[in-house]
Amino acid sequence: MAGNEWINSYLEAILDVGPPINDPKSSSLLLRERGRFSPARYFVEEVITGFDETDLHRSWVRASSIRDSQERNTRLENMCWRIWNLTRKKKQLEGEEAQRVAKRHRERERARREAIVDMSDLSDGEKVDMVGDLSAHGDSVRGRMSRVSSVDAMANWANQYMEKKLYIVLISLHGLIRGENMELGRDSDTGGQVKYVVELARALGVMPGVYRVDLLTRQVSAPDVDWTYGEPTEMLNLIDSSDTMHEVGESGGAYIIRIPFGPKDKYVPKELLWPHIPEFVDGALSHIVQMSKVLGEQTGSGQPLWPVVIHGHYADAGESAALLSGALNVPMVLTGHSLGRDKLEQLLKQGRQPKEEINATYKIMRRIEAEELSLDVSEMIITSTQQEIEEQWNLYDGFDPKLERKLRARMKRNVSCYGRFMPRAMVIPPGMEFHHIVPHEGDMDGETEGNEHNVGNADPPIWLEVMRFFTNPHKPMILALARPDPKKNLITLVKAFGECRQLRELANLTLVMGNRDVIDEMSGTNSSVLVSILKLIDKYDLYGQVAYPKHHKQSDVPEIYRLAAKSKGVFINPAFIEPFGLTLIEAAAHGLPIVATKNGGPVDIHRVLDNGLLVDPHDQHSVADALLKLVADKQLWARCRGSGLRNIHLFSWPEHCKTYLARVMSCKQRQPRWKRNEDQSSDSEPDSPGDSLRDIKDLSLSLKLSLDGDKNEKRGTSVTALDFVENASKKKSQLDDVVSPLPVSRPMEKAEQSKFSLSRRRKLVVIAADCDTIAGLADITKIITETVKKDNSASHCGFILSTALTITEVQSFLELAKFKPYDFDAYICNSGGEVYYPCLNSEEKSSGPPFTIDSDYQSHIDYRWGGEDLRKTIIRWADSLNDKVKNKAEIAIKEIDSASSHCYSFRINDQSLVHVHSMGHKLVKSCGFCRRKWRHGL
Repeated sequence: MAGNEWINSYLEAILDVGPPINDPKSSSLLLRERGRFSPARYFVEEVITGFDETDLHRSWVRASSIRDSQERNTRLENMCWRIWNLTRKKKQLEGEEAQRVAKRHRERERARREAIVDMSDLSDGEKVDMVGDLSAHGDSVRGRMSRVSSVDAMANWANQYMEKKLYIVLISLHGLIRGENMELGRDSDTGGQVKYVVELARALGVMPGVYRVDLLTRQVSAPDVDWTYGEPTEMLNLIDSSDTMHEVGESGGAYIIRIPFGPKDKYVPKELLWPHIPEFVDGALSHIVQMSKVLGEQTGSGQPLWPVVIHGHYADAGESAALLSGALNVPMVLTGHSLGRDKLEQLLKQGRQPKEEINATYKIMRRIEAEELSLDVSEMIITSTQQEIEEQWNLYDGFDPKLERKLRARMKRNVSCYGRFMPRAMVIPPGMEFHHIVPHEGDMDGETEGNEHNVGNADPPIWLEVMRFFTNPHKPMILALARPDPKKNLITLVKAFGECRQLRELANLTLVMGNRDVIDEMSGTNSSVLVSILKLIDKYDLYGQVAYPKHHKQSDVPEIYRLAAKSKGVFINPAFIEPFGLTLIEAAAHGLPIVATKNGGPVDIHRVLDNGLLVDPHDQHSVADALLKLVADKQLWARCRGSGLRNIHLFSWPEHCKTYLARVMSCKQRQPRWKRNEDQSSDSEPDSPGDSLRDIKDLSLSLKLSLDGDKNEKRGTSVTALDFVENASKKKSQLDDVVSPLPVSRPMEKAEQSKFSLSRRRKLVVIAADCDTIAGLADITKIITETVKKDNSASHCGFILSTALTITEVQSFLELAKFKPYDFDAYICNSGGEVYYPCLNSEEKSSGPPFTIDSDYQSHIDYRWGGEDLRKTIIRWADSLNDKVKNKAEIAIKEIDSASSHCYSFRINDQSLVHVHSMGHKLVKSCGFCRRKWRHGL
């Protein structure tokens, strides 16, 4: 029978081991009590606790029936007899203990019933409290995992958030992202991060109050990847129509939205996506604006439903989220794992590559720059562990944990922060869905209860795929689930297993290292790690003791955990540093104790679950000792398993989403500026920027005169002292009313005053025109402005002039056309190279120039300015044209003095040789930052 086969395998292993390890002179089974380990004692305990007495007796009878003169059979018979007697004694003790437990249970139940009878005079609330207290001291809950039901966990939230209609945008650019059958481990970009963002979007999509969740990623239509990654839209969760707690419209729920950007037919790693981020931002902005309008119509609000938050994951998505947050004026949240500065420091410490090579390989400096930008824009940083805050984000200029706490304390007390702002860092561990995970209690005892030959309960195919590697598949399994990346430290694990004889004799090792077909087709680092592992297996002769399957599906992962738990095994994560460690939570949910690195997220996970041991990943002896301790000590194993199952609900997705939404809603909610302007009353807006500028100037001047004590005449009478105070206060109040919308606590500069008046416009007309003469431009501009002003709906409309002229030429144009400087809200000069605003004192010629330059815009286009390369290209092209001129004394095209550092001017003498429009089109496309036009014929 099946039980006898198990017993015989253990007994055979006992005889093969021989004398206890580390003490060849003694055969006592009590060596473990003396601080040593005996494999024989381990296997005897496994037989005693794992099999029925009938099976043991039959094994003894079988051994007796084949008795001969050989010493081996004699030892086998004696061993079976001793084990049988030990088992009978153990069952007797267990029966007595069960009687004592039953007696205590009866006594507690009797006391509970008597207490309930005595509560007849209590109120209903007091009764409930009393019953709850009694229940808390009653029977302990069975050592199984607490299942978290999304409906039950959200019952209290439903009433509070059901009326809200929240639109959330998540961004994750690199890797291959889809809702089902995720190819985790396919490459370094498709790992735990992909699973995290997909499950976060799916979990948020079913939360009360959340109307829609969009996970924006890259559309990949490459021939070397599955066609599903090229689908523009994928629904993550189908909402049940019978679910009354989550009523959504046609577009409600969670979706993966794939935006096309970058190479159209090629899947590239994240290091090569940086030049294409602006292209993604354009596509994402178009999608969000369009979707907001659609959701607004579906919810019946009549206004676009703008995102409540834009959440960027990792550096590339963080930069994209920062740009979208600035364009839409909505809050941004940032999540980052394995940050650039931290990775740079690790690589430099290893000393394998100089900084230049590291930057060339990983584009590390570009990544750090994106993370700094994301820090400047985001309102909140969500981390998995406190270690990320203290040791990773703390490395950046834009974040300081101590300063962040001080600023937050000052804001709570309404104390000025002197313009300093810093995002708040919050630890919200990733979640996991547990309702579908049911630990098999029979498997935990190592027995099959007679079901192994039942066809309906056949082993999953992945079990057979793993166990075919093992000579003795009944040993406990040490499971590691990670891609063959150097930072996952699988090589140290194999060395620890291979050099520890006790561990090899007690357990098997299973390495699930993603999916592969041919090692040579893997990436360089992954293939080198895998080859090193295979060489170590050969070095330590671990054949039959180590499994390394080539393929597995995402749906097979739970079965792999279950197989390890069935064999009373251990899950290990030996990474040098683990940002969080989602696999540790998955293992704990399936009843597996853990051995994990002490660097990073596992520290926080272990603090909550208390279901294993933490080790130094650089010390292979420490790794081996921890594994041996958990595998050999079954009481410790059972305690760690029970602790993990009791506390695992703290890492559920409902708990994560509740905390996430609470933090997101605490951010200052903003809306796009154009929505705010539309809501303003039309009566409060001036007819022109000059009106608002003059109002500010007149108020400030009148207030100054009043405060200086000058006499003002009012209806022919002089102002008394009391009138003076009242008038001064009134003037000051009027000035405050005008200036109060400005979000600054210092006097406005000239450019800021003009921007303020520009922001109050409901409509803007941009006149982009250039003529051969300034007089021609003046005529065209007059016609446009007069036509617009005739329209009654354009009473609050402003004008912007966009031209290739310099600001000096613009001033001449205004004088010729008899325009005032403040007739235009802004002047875009030098073909977009400069932006000017009319000054407050533009009517006073003696006080200075009537225009002020936008220094913020100058700084913006100075950043990564590539115009000098464009200038050199044009000069080389001009030289090639000049060589074609027959008369060398003449030239076809010549550079003239540039109007500014961002605008280059050329004079064309022979237009027959120059195709201006076609060449200009190519130059505009090659620039890549903003539109830079030609200026010619000047």
